[in-house]
Amino acid sequence: QVHVVESGGGLVQAGGSLRLSCAASGSFFSIPTMGWYRQATGKQRELVADITNSGITNYADSVKGRFTISRDNAKNTVYLQMDSLRPGDAAVYYCHVHSTHYSGLAIHRADSWGQGTQVTVSS
Repeated sequence: QVHVVESGGGLVQAGGSLRLSCAASGSFFSIPTMGWYRQATGKQRELVADITNSGITNYADSVKGRFTISRDNAKNTVYLQMDSLRPGDAAVYYCHVHSTHYSGLAIHRADSWGQGTQVTVSS
């Protein structure tokens, strides 16, 4: 019911910047939280940052001070500005959307993921 589309990955030199975008569309009651996860080769998927619809943000310690997450609620879009990139930031980045859906008298929660976008950082 929620379609998630990411964009903005690519190749960048260490110290450079990239901006990821993610737009959610479809049928939902609300989107309390949107965020970004990443998965490097041979590693588990990990939270990078997320943001609530009231603007409360949460960051992994490894990206604090370098990455900035923001959100446009009117467009159901979340952004991740990545500065001072390091080789260790290289991974596939996935957008995560936590949504609620109204069905009769009940509200249900759902989690949706994008297809992933590759970020490569050369040293």
